[in-house]
Amino acid sequence: MEENSMYDKLLLLPLFQGLCKEDFTSILEKVKLHFQKYPKRSCIIHQGDVCNSLTFVLQGKVMSESADDAHNYALYETVEAPYVIEPYSLFGMYPQYNASYHALTDVNIITINKSFILTELNKYDIFQLNFMNLLSNRAQTIYRRLWNAHIGNTQNKIINFLLLRCATTTGIKRLHVRMEDLADLLDDTRINVSKVLNELKQQGLVSLSRREIEIPDMNALIAYNKGTN
Repeated sequence: MEENSMYDKLLLLPLFQGLCKEDFTSILEKVKLHFQKYPKRSCIIHQGDVCNSLTFVLQGKVMSESADDAHNYALYETVEAPYVIEPYSLFGMYPQYNASYHALTDVNIITINKSFILTELNKYDIFQLNFMNLLSNRAQTIYRRLWNAHIGNTQNKIINFLLLRCATTTGIKRLHVRMEDLADLLDDTRINVSKVLNELKQQGLVSLSRREIEIPDMNALIAYNKGTN
């Protein structure tokens, strides 16, 4: 990847927006960047790994896999560059990745160690503000979704369940789960859950197969739910 292209893609990320190229160049002179390439189908990060750096996907497409063995389900999401992987997992009581990340195409990654973030990047007010806004926006969004997690009809509960666990509303989502387990998680009946999913399938909003629900466009599903409530 050409250097100018790399800079341009990094500057598209929320953490660096507002920084001029001069400041960004000054940062890169002090901060050590680690460049890595991952071939298609390789694992980039394992769920549960310690998060000790910011990881930026600069080129390619990545699939995240969040598995909950205790409740028998897994959620898969597709994300595309430019993308920063779980910046909210860098600090706090549990600095571990919440998902595994696999390369769907050849992928170019840049990582910045936590020590450089604390000693160098934090000197820039715009980076501090961007980071605080990112963390605050996520916390506020999760709080609102938690508030309505089990409120409403079965359709609302299914969509809230997905929203609470999805990192973004873009990209293809796949939920691997048995209908009985999903009904238990939603505090609903299997009949209601199956009926609603089949209605959404008829609308072209989800695809159903054995133990799997695929959502090609989460935003379309959200819009449909708002229109039917």
